Formats: sequence, C-alpha cells, structure tokens
Amino acid sequence: MAADVQKTIEAVWRIESPRLIAALARRTRDVGTAEDLAQEALLAALEQWPDDGIPENPGAWLMAAAKRRAVDHYRRQALHVRKQEQIAREKNALLDTPDMDSALDDNFGDDMLRLIFTSCHPVLSFEAQAALALRLLVGLTTGEIARAFLVPEATIAQRIVRAKKTLADSRVPYEVPRGDELRERLAAVLQVIYLIFNEGYAATAGDDWMRPALCEDALRLGRMLEELLPDEPEVHGLAALMEIQASRTAARIDATGAPILLLDQNRTLWNSLFLHRGLAALERARQSPATPGPYELQAQIAACHARALSADQTDWQRIADHYVQLAAISPSPIVSLNLAVAVSFAHGPAAALPLVEHLEQNGALANYHLLPSVHGDLLFKLGRCLEARGQFERAAALAENRRERELLLRRALACGRSLPSADSS
Repeated sequence: MAADVQKTIEAVWRIESPRLIAALARRTRDVGTAEDLAQEALLAALEQWPDDGIPENPGAWLMAAAKRRAVDHYRRQALHVRKQEQIAREKNALLDTPDMDSALDDNFGDDMLRLIFTSCHPVLSFEAQAALALRLLVGLTTGEIARAFLVPEATIAQRIVRAKKTLADSRVPYEVPRGDELRERLAAVLQVIYLIFNEGYAATAGDDWMRPALCEDALRLGRMLEELLPDEPEVHGLAALMEIQASRTAARIDATGAPILLLDQNRTLWNSLFLHRGLAALERARQSPATPGPYELQAQIAACHARALSADQTDWQRIADHYVQLAAISPSPIVSLNLAVAVSFAHGPAAALPLVEHLEQNGALANYHLLPSVHGDLLFKLGRCLEARGQFERAAALAENRRERELLLRRALACGRSLPSADSS
C-alpha cells in the first residue's frame, strides 16, 4: 500500500510541480525560493499522505503546504532583516488567495510564461537557461535533463544550482519582458518549450512512451506566444511543428501502450484539428520574407509527412532537402542523423550507411540510443542481420524508456530470426 501511495505522490508531483513553482515564484519573486518551498511541500506530502490518504485536490494541498512554509520563511527572515514592513507586505500578498482549490489555476498561463522568460534571462548561459527551465517547468530530474543534453548528470546539477544563485544575486525580475529584451530571450524560450514538448512526445525515461500532459503544456505555451508575438515567424514555426506532431498522438501507441513507428501508423487516427492548426501556423510563418528558421524547416518536414496519404507517398527527397537546409543553419549530430534517415528512404540504405558510420566515428552521439537504432535498421535492410542485431541490442542497452527498449529488443529478435536465410546467401 505504501508503495502505491509513493507512486501516486510521484505522479502528482510530476503534474503539479511546474504550476506550483510558477505560482510560488509569482508570489516570492524568486525562483530558487519557490522551488525550495515546493520541495518542502513535497516532503510534507511524503510524510502525511501515507497515513492520511491522498487529498481530493492534491495540487491545492501542496500549495497550502508551501504557503505555510513560506510564512515560516518570512518569519525567520524577519529576525535578520530590518525591513519589517516589506516582509509583512510580501507575506500578506502570499496568503491573499481566498479560494485554495483554485490557487493553481489563477494566472496559470501568465505564471508559466513568466517562469520561462525568467529562467531564460541572458544573465545565464544558454545551457543553464534550458536546464533550469526543464527542472522548474517540467519537473524533470537532473538525470533526465542530462540525457536530453547528452552530458553527465553532475554537470546538469551544477548548472541548475549556479543558475538559481545567479538569478537571485542579479535580482532578475519575475516577469515577461517587452520589446528588444523579449526578443533577446526568444530563442532560448522557444527551445525550452520544444524540449518540454519532446519530453512529452517521446519520454526519455520511465514506463510510458508518451507524457501527454507535457505536450499539452507546451502547446498551450506555444499558442500563447503566437498571440504575444504575431510577427515572429519562428514562433509560428514552432507552433506549427508541435501541432502537426501532436496530431499523431492517438496513432503512436497500440492498445498495450507499445510504440507504433511513424511509417506503421494508421493515418486515419491523426487528429485533423491539430493538423489544420499546424498547417495554418506554418502558412503564417511562411508569409515572412525572412529566411526560414530551424523550427519552420522542421515544421515543413512534419508537413511533408502530414500531407502524404500513406507512408509510401512520402516525399523523402523533399524531406532530405529540408534537412540539408536545417544542417546549414542549425548544424547538430541529431540533424545529421535525421538527414541520414531521409537519405535512406530517398536513395536507399547503402547511400545512408556512410553518413551513419561517420557519426559513430565522430563520437558525439556515443550514448544516444537512436544512432545504433538507425544503424541497425540500415544494416537489416541490407541483409546484414547479425550486425543489425548487435546494433539493436546496443540501442536497447542505451534506451532509458522501457517501451522503447522493448521495441528495440523485438527488432533485435527479428534480426535473429532472419539470420539463417541471410547467412546462407
């Protein structure tokens, strides 16, 4: 029973912590203090819920617990700070929430945007901005964030600690900036929102292939940014990309929760409303005379899949061309890997194999499970089943998500069943 309560608390924390921290940051004006208070509320839940049971509104319970600890925090601070009137005002503002059940819903969107823009302040490095935002907004562990950035966990932990201290020392205001200052932070904000979406679309770890609540939060934030910045093509590009990808949600898993790859999906299950929104956002982005940015190019790639009535009608050459454009303006090993996949469909696995082998020799994706997964797929199509099986097994060993690991092991097993005919040829 205790184990079930523990799992429930962990699930509640995953859902509620971002909005809890955002709401507390609005009141305390300090993201580090907000996270500390939220963590103290979590500890209280771990102590009380196993005995008292899960409350009817867990989010409101956590908010109330955090507020009580905030009052204690300000009382302790009053012993050391002479500005008693300021402290009293801050404490009263913190407690001024007449309806506790609606505490987490008040100003939710505004709070999340403020928290993103605060986390993405230029006083922080780009890496620290993204790590802090993922920690605060998504509630990812340092290990999950480290896997997303392909760096050691200790590095992420240090970035987050230093980022919170830097924001506090620099007295960064908790607000959505305006004008040039807003646009200065926009690239980081867009990346953070897309990282949130990606974690929901294909979870880096855990038992579930997707975390739909994260996708919904990212979509909501993307739509809000479109209203805030209607003249920014990359804002529309990101919104288009997320909407089109989200349209596939119902087709991405089977009845058991196992993943269904894009080319095997039942396209009649794709959500036409999301597709319409995505293609409309892409059209708004394309109206700009500016050269397409990375999100618009990725949205165009997603649109190529969306417009194909079946997998075999996909315009892979056009997708490959878009990846070449993307690699020119935003080069990365993952873009190169995606280009290799597009080349394999446009020109055959033999044409793509040298691209993947070069990435393996480079070492930049040494711990990224999708590199050996793609390599295994190319080798399997070329009839090199023994080598393919080894690549799929290596990919499974690197995968942190249980569903993805099971899929890779099934592919390795399929290679084993194909070995006799392949070896005898």
